Amino acid sequence: MKELQAMGHAPVLRDVRAEPVPEAILSAAEARFGSDLLNTRSTTWRGLSEAERAGEAGALLRAHPALMKRPLVVQGEVMSLGWKADAKEIWLGSAG
Repeated sequence: MKELQAMGHAPVLRDVRAEPVPEAILSAAEARFGSDLLNTRSTTWRGLSEAERAGEAGALLRAHPALMKRPLVVQGEVMSLGWKADAKEIWLGSAG
């Protein structure tokens, strides 16, 4: 958040458990990132059965919002997942 703010962005933090990701954004993220949206290292993931884990990423995220890998950063049509070099390049340019 601090890096985004320093570059003039105004990020809004959303607690996906309390306020789910809007359907349009979730659908676009699912189309773009597919199963990469799932945090398969989370305790929520480890608590799922094998049958549940085999489900579609979007359906799993709708049922278990905490499964989403974060951060999902969205501004208009631009979207990134995680906070590695590729995401930093999108939001911070060469400064990241």
